[in-house]
Formats: sequence, C-alpha cells, structure tokens
Amino acid sequence: MIKIKNSPILTSTVASVLLAATSLVLRADDWPRWGGNDPGRNMYSPEKGLPATFDPGKFKTGSEEVDLSTTKNVKWVAKLGSQSYGNPVAANGKVYVGTNNASPRDPKYKDDRSCLYALNEYTGDFIWQLAVPKLASGKVNDWEYLGILASPCVDGNRIYLVTSRCDVVCLDAEGMKSTAESPYKDEAKYLGGPGKPPIQPGPTDGKLIWVYDMMDQLGVFPHNASNCSVITLGNKVFTCTSNGQDWTHVNVPSPLSPSVIALDKNTGEFLAEDDAKVGPNIKHGEWSSPSVGKVNGKDQVYWGGGDGVLYAFDPNPVKEADSTYLKKAWWFDAVPEEYKHDKNGKPIKYPAAEGPSEINATPVFYKNRVYVAIGQDPEHGEGVGRLVCVDATKTGDITKTGLIWDFKEIHRSISTVSIDPTTGLLFVGDFSGFVYCLDAETGKKYWEYDMKSHVWGSTLAVDGKVYCGDEDGDFRCFAADKKFKLLSEVNMGAPVLSTPIVANGTLFVATQTHLFAVAEGAKPGEAAKK
Repeated sequence: MIKIKNSPILTSTVASVLLAATSLVLRADDWPRWGGNDPGRNMYSPEKGLPATFDPGKFKTGSEEVDLSTTKNVKWVAKLGSQSYGNPVAANGKVYVGTNNASPRDPKYKDDRSCLYALNEYTGDFIWQLAVPKLASGKVNDWEYLGILASPCVDGNRIYLVTSRCDVVCLDAEGMKSTAESPYKDEAKYLGGPGKPPIQPGPTDGKLIWVYDMMDQLGVFPHNASNCSVITLGNKVFTCTSNGQDWTHVNVPSPLSPSVIALDKNTGEFLAEDDAKVGPNIKHGEWSSPSVGKVNGKDQVYWGGGDGVLYAFDPNPVKEADSTYLKKAWWFDAVPEEYKHDKNGKPIKYPAAEGPSEINATPVFYKNRVYVAIGQDPEHGEGVGRLVCVDATKTGDITKTGLIWDFKEIHRSISTVSIDPTTGLLFVGDFSGFVYCLDAETGKKYWEYDMKSHVWGSTLAVDGKVYCGDEDGDFRCFAADKKFKLLSEVNMGAPVLSTPIVANGTLFVATQTHLFAVAEGAKPGEAAKK
C-alpha cells in the first residue's frame, strides 16, 4: 500500500466561494465533456440539422490559414498546434481543445508545451490557454510535442483536466480575466516549471484553482503520456492515474500505486483509490477514461484496465484501516483465452498481433449494459480485437456470467462506441481502419466499411448520421442505418486523430493542426453573436 501525502484542504470560506462560482448552468445542447451530456459516455447527440457534407476549403498560398471563401458549411477555422489529439468540448459559449505549442499564442511561451485552448464557440477567436511545461524526465513520461491528450470536463464554471504532466487540475472557465479569488497561489511557479524561473500569468493565461500531482502524491509512473478524460459525479472527480511501464517495456516501477482515484472537485483533496490492484498486471500503460451509470438506483463507475479487465466501482469511498477505497462492484476479463494461449496451451507474449490486449477505449454505459473494445498502443500496430457487451447488473467476477454478446471480427481498437437510441444501432471503428454497424441489443453485424487508414478517434452518431475521421485526414459521413450508405467524404488536409463533437447546431472537427466549426448553411463572417 502506497502512502498518500496530505493534500491541501481549502478553508470552508473559500470552498463556499467556489461552490457559489460553479452555479452556472450548462445549456442543454452543450457538449461539456468526453461523451457530451451523457455520463455513460455514449458518443451520440439528439441534435438535428447537421450537414451531411461540407468542404473544409483550401489554404492560402504559403500559409497555414484556411481561405474561408473556399469552404462550404464552415463557420470558422482556428489554427491549433502541430499535434492535436485531444477531443474538443463546448460549454457556455467556449470551445476547449488540447494541442501543443507549435503555433505559440503567447510570445512568453516559446518552448515545447502542452496547451489547452479556450476559444469563442461562435467565432473561433482565442480567449485563453493553459500552457503546461513538459516534464523534465522526457518522453518516457511526457512524450515531446504530443500536447494535451485529454478532453477537459466542464462542470459549471470549473474545468477539470488531466495534463501531460500527470496533474489533475481545476481551472476557472473565465481564465485570468476572472475576478473570483483563487486559493492557488503558485501559478507563476507552475507555468515556469520545476527548477526554472517563474512565469507571471497574463490576461490570456488559464487560472488555476487547484492542482493534484499524481506522480508526486501517488508515485505513479505514466508511460509516455497521461490522457484520461475525467468525469465528475456529485462532489467527486474520478480519473485514471495513467500508471504504466518504464522504458524497458517490462518493468512497472510503481506496481502498488492506484489506477483510479476520486478527488474532491471543490478542493482537489484526495478521497479514495481503487481496490483492483491492477499495477502488477499492467501490460503497457493505462489510458482508459471512466464513465458512470446507474444500476438498480445505485451509481457505478466503469473503467478499462491496463490488464484487459473491465471494472465497475462503487463511487462511495469505504474506509479500511489507514486507506479509503473505491470498492469493486464487478469485473470482467475482456481478453478471451485464445488470445492468451495458443492451441498448444503456450502463452502468447504481449504485444503479439494474435495475443492479449489492454483496454484503452472508454466503456459506454447504455440500458444496464457496458460496451467496450480491447486494443493496444497504436505504436504496436494492428492485431486481433474484441468488442464486448456486458451485463452491468451483476456482481463479483462476471467473466463467465456477465457476457451478453461479443464481436471478434473487430481488430485492436482504441475507439469508444456510439449507439443511436432511435435505431438501436451501434457504431465503432478499429485501428485497422474498419467502421462497423452492429445491433446494440444482439451484436449482429449489419455492415462494415474499410476507411483504408488507421482510425484513432471514435464515431459520432447524430441526426441519422455517423461521422468518423482517419489518419489520412479523410472524414466521412455515413447514414445511421442498417443498410450501408456513404453520404460524403472529404479530406481535411491533415490527419483526424480525434473524435468529432456536436454542440448547439455546430459540428466541431479537430485535425492535427486546425479546428473546424461546421454547420448547415454556414457562411464565413456570419457567426452568431452571443
């Protein structure tokens, strides 16, 4: 059992101020976190009127600026860095997206950093950024130029984010322009980075409320990147710690560190850790994000382990001796036996193409079931996969009793499923580049489509359509129907490694270098004024 250092607890007076400041109510059609308004993380929206096609336009000669006069159904385009994997979210008139610092927005930040941008939802104008310094340990923990990989979670007027430094941070949605008092007083030191001169925040910097350093407090060792998209439930923030192997790809330096923790969302105080003891069995790293569902009137937190096991935790901390735990409600080993041993019973060594995988995708809770695919780090290439549908009403080890259906035609996948409740159809992509349409109830396959390039992001189901991008920059729109129909195909000019989202009638598509705001009938320069 690892000893947890004491986290600072805010005074009741400051906590009251923070609670009052988070009273802002999100709009119904916002997309405030990974999975939108659905805590089950289903990549679906009930919005209507989204375009089946658009033209991303052409670049102005000799520049990285898109000529908006050459676009169709595009409201605006914002320049990002050179690598952008973080899926955007939109809430309260702002769009937040992760990227790197290859296109500096502030001259005082010239080095490699991971950035969270806050942009005007209606115009794409830059408002503020959190420019996070890289870890001194380098690529083993914080791979160069990757940028912010996680989707932020917007809860009222607060933003919760896992940075590339393996910090969980809470930010004021208004940035440094906010007049609210913050209990965090080390902003300049944080922006400067350990062992470097402090950098005083300016009007376009993010405003930190609290910071929880998981490497320092929990001893975790993130493998190459930290990218969990956190989720809030009540007064708690749940996150994966990104614990993993070191550069040897054999040793887990911190096997006793937790994999999932809960923090107080108002103060950043540590509340509990999981009791799954995944550490010694981590195959490579841990990058799955938690989701939430309610079963028989009780909340559960779902998470895909670095050991290939799907877990459900009770979100209410339980005190045992000197520790406080999130107790397992049930667990399901998503890796079938034939991926672990060959026909002669000999173990198949990870990361062999025909062998076992971990879970990198986000589990989706839908109608008392949890859906998730297994997969590996994209650097490991393609291989066998499995998509499972599990009964969330059971308890204990449900590996043999909880499977409702599985789908083994899928290859390794890091994608999260989208389920259209109007049709009962499930859509999912895999790293080999195939997009599948299945019956969410039975697992029956209706069609598959070869994107002919790796799929990193997830599908989005909305308005009778399914959107999906790929590594070649091709972005496609399918009919959300049992009968296959490709509605449109465009090339975005750069890889699309994130997942499109929809908010308030606008489709947001992030490439590695630009963020596009797409809407039916949109014309440049006619963005709504709100």
